[in-house]
Amino acid sequence: MKIVIVGGVAGGATAAARIRRLDESADITVFERSGYVSYANCGLPYYIGGVITDSSELTLQTPQSFWSRFRVSMKVHHEVTAIDPERKVVTVHDLDDGAVFEEPYDKLLLAPGAKPSRPRLPGLGSDRLFTLRTVEDTLRIRSFIEKERPRSAVLAGGGYIGLEVAENLRHMGMEVTIVQSHDHLMVPLDGDMASFVHSRLRSAGVSLMLSRSVEGFEERAGGIDVLVSGGSCLHADMAILAIGVTPDTAFAYEAGLAAGTRPGSIAVNDRMETSLKDVYAVGDAVEIRNVITGRPSWIALAGPANKEARVAADNICGRESHYRGSLGSSVIKLFDMTIATMGINESAAKAAAIDYDRIYLSPSSHAGYYPGGRTMSMKILFEKGSCRLLGAQIIGYDGVDKRIDVLATAAMAGLSAIDLKDLDLAYAPPYSSAKDPVNMAGFMVENISQGLLRQFFFEDVEDLPRDGSVTLLDTRTPSEYGRGHIEGFVNIPVDELRDRLPEIPQGRPLYVICQSGLRSYIACRILSQHGYECYNFSGGYRLYEAIAYDKEASRESYPCGMDR
Repeated sequence: MKIVIVGGVAGGATAAARIRRLDESADITVFERSGYVSYANCGLPYYIGGVITDSSELTLQTPQSFWSRFRVSMKVHHEVTAIDPERKVVTVHDLDDGAVFEEPYDKLLLAPGAKPSRPRLPGLGSDRLFTLRTVEDTLRIRSFIEKERPRSAVLAGGGYIGLEVAENLRHMGMEVTIVQSHDHLMVPLDGDMASFVHSRLRSAGVSLMLSRSVEGFEERAGGIDVLVSGGSCLHADMAILAIGVTPDTAFAYEAGLAAGTRPGSIAVNDRMETSLKDVYAVGDAVEIRNVITGRPSWIALAGPANKEARVAADNICGRESHYRGSLGSSVIKLFDMTIATMGINESAAKAAAIDYDRIYLSPSSHAGYYPGGRTMSMKILFEKGSCRLLGAQIIGYDGVDKRIDVLATAAMAGLSAIDLKDLDLAYAPPYSSAKDPVNMAGFMVENISQGLLRQFFFEDVEDLPRDGSVTLLDTRTPSEYGRGHIEGFVNIPVDELRDRLPEIPQGRPLYVICQSGLRSYIACRILSQHGYECYNFSGGYRLYEAIAYDKEASRESYPCGMDR
């Protein structure tokens, strides 16, 4: 059986190795447009910053090593430009010598990946403007930095790659500004949780221009001007275009493959089969099923790509294999902070017309009495009524990756948010608490489902009446209250609450806040059993302050140049 694979990175290389393990007699040829195969896209920013010092560490395999171990012919600098599904051949362009030839196949697997989005903007040809997707891109950026010694950079785009590059350039001492068209970085996050990310970046010296789009580039005075919507511009020594990626599938569309709902993507079934007979597709080029919404979704991550490749390889070799879909689980290191998500956020829940609720909690990474614990910020989304677990966002330091993986496992297993309380998770003081943060999330959702906890949120605060028709109560200590509080909230510490009940008018709704939401919850339980109608501020003053500060900081404007 002759198998041709287009693309030799995550999906293509994984499929080739799996096919060989299943079929020793298969004739397998992989065509890769770049000069490298089986390389780690996610490691590219760390080579730029010098964290990874040897460029050979970026590639897991070479064409030679792949042949030695798997007897797979990896042809680099070869671009597949057309598919003829009737004749079952692909047209290949040898980029080294210019030759064009046809290659027959019995089974064809498309894993072309995605390419950096390059909108039609003036100045894209500048030698000081870069994109980052391949090893060659990385080497080009690293060479420029070593030769030119730039002191400033502008990054257009605030996704995973943009943030990782920003961190690495900042570690090198460069002044860095990120321009993002969205109102917050990292679109998988909701804006409230992104406020913690914005704060960490600003504290590290990274400037942010949010809700602003890049409109062009101009070389000037030994540098590059980045033209920004609103009439501003930023002058820097270099710029990186990281506004996202687009499926690299033009040649496949021309062959008549059915398209996905996202522009450029390929539609596949759960066997990774396309609309054409004997043609499969995997990775960043395809749409897959979102486990939460059940809808087709474009999820450009290495984990799903590798799993899809295994499914496709199994089916190519005559086995029965199905891909269940993806949660889009992800994690990123940003300076000393860890940011992780799984499932859907509020925007996606609204788009899918899911009636959802949410909780926030701020637990320690491990037992409070054991030294070194640090606070993490958690947000859990669940469906009203069924309490189906929809998604999670966690920002913190140690232990974030552990919790997001537990939550992702629970979601894939179909557990409800209430079921989280029953998970039997490992405990020792250096690693967790006897009631793990994941368990605590389950307790909170159970309390909501049973009517023991009613919440209000940041967006509700401004509309709360200050005319005495409701009572606004802050249950923190006087010193905490003195360091900052919300206008109109009076201070009665939770430990004094029972003795000061006469100060709180009956017959009025009570809106209660503390630092994280725990003491105010305790206050609400006390007050509700004395006949009060209580609402707890979800996330506490810690979350309120982060969002409010971020909104104020985001109003900054920048003149032409890097100075603020």
